[in-house]
Amino acid sequence: MDICQAAKSGIGECREMTGVLYGLGVGPGDPELITLKAHRLLKECSVIAYPAPDDGQSFARSIVASYLKPEQVEIPIIIPMRAERFPAQNVYDRAAQEIASQLDAGNDVAVLCEGDPFFYGSFMYLFERLSAHYTTQIVPGVSSLMASAAALGRPIAARNDVLSVIPGPLDDDAISRRLERGEAIAFIKVGRHFERIRQLIDKAGLTSSAGYLERVSLGNEKIMALEEVSADEVPYFSIILIYKGAEDWIGKLSMLGVGEPADTVHV
Repeated sequence: MDICQAAKSGIGECREMTGVLYGLGVGPGDPELITLKAHRLLKECSVIAYPAPDDGQSFARSIVASYLKPEQVEIPIIIPMRAERFPAQNVYDRAAQEIASQLDAGNDVAVLCEGDPFFYGSFMYLFERLSAHYTTQIVPGVSSLMASAAALGRPIAARNDVLSVIPGPLDDDAISRRLERGEAIAFIKVGRHFERIRQLIDKAGLTSSAGYLERVSLGNEKIMALEEVSADEVPYFSIILIYKGAEDWIGKLSMLGVGEPADTVHV
């Protein structure tokens, strides 16, 4: 048996004879926000893999759908979308094996990741399993955090401000501590945690400094003042940005899209 097929894990190790694994950041949603390098690799790679829910289409694939070719092999990585924990290890183990078989055959594989692969990106779990065995390249992408600051029309952080990124599922005490200490604050993974987060922000006296955004850079993007958001309609792809740093002029800026007429356009 060729050494490339001989690893006990079933994953090859002869880098010279295998394909290259690419982790492609495809940005927050607007197809024009992918990088030139990601665009080139999308066209060059013979295999495209991407996360997909078990109840709908892949968001990552939808971003780049117009750039894909019919002859490319596609590997959907089906991830159950439910509140309770699922055996994620098994999902990524199976995906890694399927991708490895393509790499062992000499095919380059591009794994799509919303935003940036290494900023809370699902690609990191495949990187963990495959990067020791295959030549791997990470192509950075525009994160939803940066796109949200642009859409809000307010710098996310300045000078010596410390930026705190807070995942919505954190417990109340952890969130409250970070709200107290933070200077520039970004909530991600808001979704079903929205009302609890909103109450904690209000308790900290930061509601007027908070901007709410959802589906940034997409046609159905929304930018709202925090108190105007209906908790029943907050999607997973939503972000809350707060600024209370040293630059007073940033805190005094009006937030683009908040309170503007419907025909206001942002590029």
